[in-house]
Amino acid sequence: MHERETEFIKEDPWRVFRIMSEFVSAFETMAQVGSAVTVFGSARTKPQDHYYKTAVALSRQLAQHGLATITGGGPGIMAAANQGAAQAKAKSVGLNIELPFEQQPNRYANVPIDFHYFFSRKVCFVKYSVGFVFMPGGYGTLDEFFELLTLVQTQRIPRYPLILFGKKYWSGLRRWMDRTLEAGGFISPGDRDLVTVTEEVPHAVEIILDHLRRIGPPPGLSMGVG
Repeated sequence: MHERETEFIKEDPWRVFRIMSEFVSAFETMAQVGSAVTVFGSARTKPQDHYYKTAVALSRQLAQHGLATITGGGPGIMAAANQGAAQAKAKSVGLNIELPFEQQPNRYANVPIDFHYFFSRKVCFVKYSVGFVFMPGGYGTLDEFFELLTLVQTQRIPRYPLILFGKKYWSGLRRWMDRTLEAGGFISPGDRDLVTVTEEVPHAVEIILDHLRRIGPPPGLSMGVG
């Protein structure tokens, strides 16, 4: 028998049980969180950075409207968003991924969950969020943005708010999407409207609250608005 086939028989079927265990454990915990907003962004952003401070303010304001914050659980923007939620006495979820470098759990996540697999972690971002904010970030942030944009565009998930935070940072990507993707017919004309770009925390919060007003808050969610 080929060595690769032997490896599959010995290891891969058992790997399914590890994946199942990861999902079951995460689902049991996340089901208790309530409605939340996921904030993505760079793990390398420092506390003195403008967007770090902005992420703290954003999650703090979301907490004032009864919304928990979910992040990837690591440093940088993720720590900032978890910090703001924790300071506001809200649920602050950190979905940490095991990596050989860079990613260490931050101390502000009061609902920490560890993942071995990226795909099971991504499911939890999507399944338990009512909106998504993308702060400036690298490959990971772009991966999460385009995956969620694809899910909304293909109607695999509802049309949740997808908010790009930071006009200067995202302007080049937006121009490319308009001039190359839309102009070339690779996306439909209305697809660009699936995303909102902003620079203001109140604007981002209002987009999410407006979405909740239109669809109705899920059971147990207090929006904190009249």
